[in-house]
Amino acid sequence: MRIAMIGTGYVGLVSGVCFSEFGFDVVCADKDPAKIAALERGEVPIFEPGLDDLMARNAQRLSFTTDIAGAVGSADVVFIAVGTPSRRGDGEADLTYVHAAAREVAQAMRPGTVVVIKSTVVVGTTRQVGAIIAEAAPDKDFSVAANPEFLREGSAIEDFMRPDRVVVGVEDANAEAVLRQVYRPLYLRETPIVVTSLENAEITKYAANAFLAAKITFINEIADLCEITGGDVQDIARAIGLDNRIGGKFLHPGPGYGGSCFPKDTRAIAALARRLGAPLQLIETTIAVNEARIGGLADRIVAEAGGTVAGKTIAVLGIAFKPNTDDVREAASLTVIPALQAAGAAIRAHDPEAAEAAEPELPGVTWCADAYDAAQGADILVILTEWNTYRAMDMERLGEAMSGRVIIDMRNVYRLDDMRGKGLRYVSVGRSTIDN
Repeated sequence: MRIAMIGTGYVGLVSGVCFSEFGFDVVCADKDPAKIAALERGEVPIFEPGLDDLMARNAQRLSFTTDIAGAVGSADVVFIAVGTPSRRGDGEADLTYVHAAAREVAQAMRPGTVVVIKSTVVVGTTRQVGAIIAEAAPDKDFSVAANPEFLREGSAIEDFMRPDRVVVGVEDANAEAVLRQVYRPLYLRETPIVVTSLENAEITKYAANAFLAAKITFINEIADLCEITGGDVQDIARAIGLDNRIGGKFLHPGPGYGGSCFPKDTRAIAALARRLGAPLQLIETTIAVNEARIGGLADRIVAEAGGTVAGKTIAVLGIAFKPNTDDVREAASLTVIPALQAAGAAIRAHDPEAAEAAEPELPGVTWCADAYDAAQGADILVILTEWNTYRAMDMERLGEAMSGRVIIDMRNVYRLDDMRGKGLRYVSVGRSTIDN
């Protein structure tokens, strides 16, 4: 079986490489010649742990091209994994690229092809794609299917190879049989394959991300309550997470959710629901609370600085929206740093992987070689992303480098007991402040 992956963004590239690891011949197609040229040289355009090694190991089964028609024409299964950014004005998913890909696929595909939507799309899109293909190629038989991805940046390969489940939306036996064959290697792990309707598969993706976003927002609000009452949000999160009905994942307080999925997907499903007359009030509130939280982070830092940061230097550790990725889309840093700069602060920053991606978005920032370099002369040090390199810093060395003595840990990287006696004011999320 030969697979064509249309789109070499995060989802398309990871999925294509992993399918080649399954043993399939895969061609990844994209219209960006510079990206394809880099991939042909073995260069991975995103930071995802292990992806470069996996790509090199499967070089004999994996190819890259700008010839979309050629890729589609030789494939048994065509996955559409192009971008679906938020549409300006209403927040719904922009399906322009999906529809354009469908038209190209229709012209080049051979009879019997299964066209699978891998992109995150609103309910009804897969059926629309089927209609577009049928109109453009009325004499060709084909099948359509919806196969949403559930990949976490930073652990995407593990998620693909050992998923909790695979969701497949189909409306004919051929599409189901082909996709079961595509995911056959997972049968050895007894991975559940959820076969359902096109619409159910589409909604499942949005529902999953919206639920997780709400879970993050919930624990952040509990953290706010803990700061007022003297509670410890981490103890509370552990206690409620041990309830099997709740679970401990995504109960980690912090600056709010960001990245390429949660903000976009919550807005999209909320906008769609409003348009259809079935507003999702819980998700609407989740969006509003999260945006307010991120917007208020700079105020919290200013308050710790005594009410003003004018003329002060602030070290920011972690720019990516999460560790193990260079993705800065919707990262808290892109809101916090400009707000601090506007208030008169100078910013020294470090991130192990995201500095290059973030530099055009954050003019005026001084980029540093490591955490200790960033701390030089800083009045306040802020941890925004919990990279492993920040988990065992030498507090004495940090204190000597800094001009001030305040560390604001937005990810609760350190235990409170470990921060006692360090001569620093340690401020974290949903816990007591340690003021040595």
